[in-house]
Amino acid sequence: MSGSLTTTQQSPQPAAADLGTLRAVERRVLWLATAIVHHANRVRENRSGVKVGGHQASSASMVSLMTALWFSELRAEDRVSVKPHASPVLHAINYLLGRLDRSALETLRAFGGLQSYPSRTKDPDPVDYSTGSVGIGATAPIWGAFARRYLDTHRFEAPPMGRQIALVGDAELDEGAVWEAIADPSVAKLGEVVWVIDLNRQSLDRVVPDIAFDRWAHMFEAAGWQTITVKYGSRLDELFERPGGPELRKRIDGMPNEEYQRLLRAEPQELRERLPGRGRKLAKLVAELDDGELRAALRDLGGHDPAKLIEAYRSIDHDRPTVVFAYTIKGWALPIEGHPENHSALLTREQMLELAQALDADADEPWAAFDPGSPEGELCAAAAAALARDEPEPVAPPPVPAELGRVHRGQESTQQAFGRFFADLVREAPEVAERVVTVSPDVASSTNLGGWLNKVGIWSVGDRRDWFADDPQTLVHWHESTAGRHFELGIAETNLVGLLGELGATWSRYGQPLLPIGTIYDPFVGRALEPWSFGMYAGGQSILVGTPSGVSLAPEGGAHQSIVTPSIGIGQPGCTAWEPAFGRDLEWTLLHALGRLGRAGGESAYFRLSTRPIDQELAGDPPRELVLAGGYPLSRAAGRPRVTLVGMGAVLPDVLDAAGTLGDGVDVVCVTSADLLFRAVRARAGLGDGSAAILDELFPADRAAPLVTVLDGDPHALAFLAAANATPLTPLGVTRFGQSGDLAEVYEHHEIDAETIVGAALDLTA
Repeated sequence: MSGSLTTTQQSPQPAAADLGTLRAVERRVLWLATAIVHHANRVRENRSGVKVGGHQASSASMVSLMTALWFSELRAEDRVSVKPHASPVLHAINYLLGRLDRSALETLRAFGGLQSYPSRTKDPDPVDYSTGSVGIGATAPIWGAFARRYLDTHRFEAPPMGRQIALVGDAELDEGAVWEAIADPSVAKLGEVVWVIDLNRQSLDRVVPDIAFDRWAHMFEAAGWQTITVKYGSRLDELFERPGGPELRKRIDGMPNEEYQRLLRAEPQELRERLPGRGRKLAKLVAELDDGELRAALRDLGGHDPAKLIEAYRSIDHDRPTVVFAYTIKGWALPIEGHPENHSALLTREQMLELAQALDADADEPWAAFDPGSPEGELCAAAAAALARDEPEPVAPPPVPAELGRVHRGQESTQQAFGRFFADLVREAPEVAERVVTVSPDVASSTNLGGWLNKVGIWSVGDRRDWFADDPQTLVHWHESTAGRHFELGIAETNLVGLLGELGATWSRYGQPLLPIGTIYDPFVGRALEPWSFGMYAGGQSILVGTPSGVSLAPEGGAHQSIVTPSIGIGQPGCTAWEPAFGRDLEWTLLHALGRLGRAGGESAYFRLSTRPIDQELAGDPPRELVLAGGYPLSRAAGRPRVTLVGMGAVLPDVLDAAGTLGDGVDVVCVTSADLLFRAVRARAGLGDGSAAILDELFPADRAAPLVTVLDGDPHALAFLAAANATPLTPLGVTRFGQSGDLAEVYEHHEIDAETIVGAALDLTA
């Protein structure tokens, strides 16, 4: 594999399976996959009446591709991402390999059972990659390849490095994130990456009207990929050599997708009339075939010919990524094959009885496996042995210190403190810094990672010369090598969070924890949200830093001012959101977040930072445990307060100015995590796993007063604090698109300035 290192010897190439035996296994896989969906919808009790669903047609088109892979080609070190709608096929295969209990076959889409789509964290059988969101399963093996190579190049001992394979539905190639990943220049050097495209030419709603293969193939080739096409099966290849064969090939090649699908639905006599058209030679060839031969010939695509598939898999050159286009039929071998509305179609009980007979299965014993002594049973046992993995003993992540010893003084923004954090970490906790890997989508220097980059370098598949290394006016040096500890991607936020998720999954996948931190302009968190969230669902643990954020980036104008990201942070499962105002708070919370990565029961974190310099003396000297619990009092009134001002992030100086204007009788609270405070409110109501103790620290009942909450974001992100003591609350924040200006003008425009805060407080206490 191009530029790769391996820590242990790879498994040998498996011997090719007997094709007759493989065909028998293929039939059983098709039956089991179809029966799994049938049982969930037609047999199991449905108490709610809500459709269970499943994808018998989408599974059928994948059966041959996956049977050839699992029972002939895969090795233990290979990792496979399975098309979401083919999850029943994966479970059927795992059952035949002895990796899934028989009882689980009856639990598709049941609570605690087999998930609707493959899930590493929820399914009971082995799943290499969680899939389900369009395009993410396709690109995950690319980012998984980078993560696995990173472990090797940094000498973190891990299981052998194998191929990273994605089984992709052709409709997924409409997803822009797919092409963002393919276009990254480094991807062209990943020889272990293989995509197999299930080219069934149908999407959810229709038969795809235009044949896109040639366009897609050229796009992959332009990006440096090897392209292999498996279009026709052996039966058609033989017919193409007979008189009239070239005309048959030309006819099938030239017909629109819709016509081909329609012919699949035709009875033999109709097919004899429509297929030849006016071609005499073709009509003669068609006349020589009996009805069964004619129907079988039309359906003889390469994606359903195990011999052709194995030949294609074994022709891959692993010096570059490879895409295999395998022509298939959606609903292959089922009564619904080729129908434009078969995506969610379910076979009837009568159709299942007929299918059982056609596939040598028993409808009364739907979960029957092969006799261990039969050729099929022996093939399953051999495949299970070849794919058996020794799960690595997990390495514990290094202990993270509580602080780094920096004294935060003078004017400092949280983004500046973030940049200085890495220098302190290398000095004070080198064993932690060794596990840190950073990722940026072309914003490393503008998110204050320049010093870190100069220290650790850029990771690359191979070494590259820095032509500006001797330029005295160049402040950030781009030394690219396999020893670097920063990934610099192009301006593609979905690539960033995709890689972040896979770097954050090495602890569970390979037993080696990394501590990944990604930086992104906060306004683009929304663009990256769905794949970022999916990475956490799949078990990745990482830190995402959105900076700069809010309208505090005043001169940049409305185009680069984030508003809703505080609410995104609160609502994101598997993640704690932080928005510290001061450098010391950032240091403590970021160290705490690092200590939650790379471990069972850990979690990700999201930090929202600012470029607004703030006087660090304003922070006072709060207890660390309160900072980490979600907030702390900045000042207290001598007696019971008339009003409590609550601020989060960059607005704290204005909150304190307002408190000064209001005089005595004001409490001021600094929030470090609205997320944790929201959990505390729910915990007080007996919901969730959090603790309500921080509410008693910040808003004790004997100091209950009307609240004014302020943040540089949508005001509803702190409005829930009214529930702390059932007091009146006025939420201040950003509710409109911004515009350029200096900070004072912009704050006044959005009504988060000190004067507006004072007015809101007076209105509440009037």
